[in-house]
Amino acid sequence: MSGIDGYEREVERAAESLAQADAILIGAGAGMGVDSGLPDFRGNEGFWNAYPPYARLGLDFVSLASPRWFRQDPELAWGFYGHRLQLYRTTRPHEGFAILKRWADALPRGGFVYTSNVDGQFQRAGFPDDMIHEAHGAIDFLQCLDQCGVGIFPAEGRAATIDPRTMRAVGKLPDCPRCGGLARPNILMFGDGGWDGSRTEAQAKRQWAWARDLAPAGARLVVVECGAGTAVPTVRRACERTAEALGGTLIRINPREPHAPPGTLSIPAGALDALTAIDELLES
Repeated sequence: MSGIDGYEREVERAAESLAQADAILIGAGAGMGVDSGLPDFRGNEGFWNAYPPYARLGLDFVSLASPRWFRQDPELAWGFYGHRLQLYRTTRPHEGFAILKRWADALPRGGFVYTSNVDGQFQRAGFPDDMIHEAHGAIDFLQCLDQCGVGIFPAEGRAATIDPRTMRAVGKLPDCPRCGGLARPNILMFGDGGWDGSRTEAQAKRQWAWARDLAPAGARLVVVECGAGTAVPTVRRACERTAEALGGTLIRINPREPHAPPGTLSIPAGALDALTAIDELLES
């Protein structure tokens, strides 16, 4: 596939597949949020452009996304995650989310979302909780750092005040409603042996139950994957496996890494542009 003609043909084929579909699995990586104005943290330079104070400290995303900071330097930890929580809470999902929801709502077997993003953008776009699987957890939920038995609780009503010059939290930090100890996001971090994955496991069971019922019914599945790269290939692999296992059509939307297994529809574009182009054909 090359040139605009190849791009247009892939968009046409994607629209044809969706027009014949009974169900849709939506896969979303970090690139899904770029059109909403969210940083994708691609490479150290992209991360440091978003957070200059960390460049001065020589701390990259992998270094900061570690549970050890909540014990060693909780103000640093909550400076990073508290800023992200505020950013995600105030970011409006782009129109591509609404397009995907409209497609899912119109299909006889509905749809499910599988995402590595922790930003809660699908919920903010109106997707119900029971059709979302957040593989790495969600920043809108917290857990007790000391694992006192409280379980997972909403972050609503808890926030950290951030000094933008240093990206450190100041004042009172989010706490556990049971023991009063320090809370941390219910997010799977790097080297994270303390993550409470029970909420994500429940989501996974709902997704498996949904997918399990598709094959016996002869349902035609389309997997629409948006902005999932190879650096953290969780979503790419899950979408490929699901499409292969259920005989579905995989539509991979990615401006930089559209390469995919044979039979995949590869669209080298951002999520919003590609979804809009497909939707225009469906509506015509």
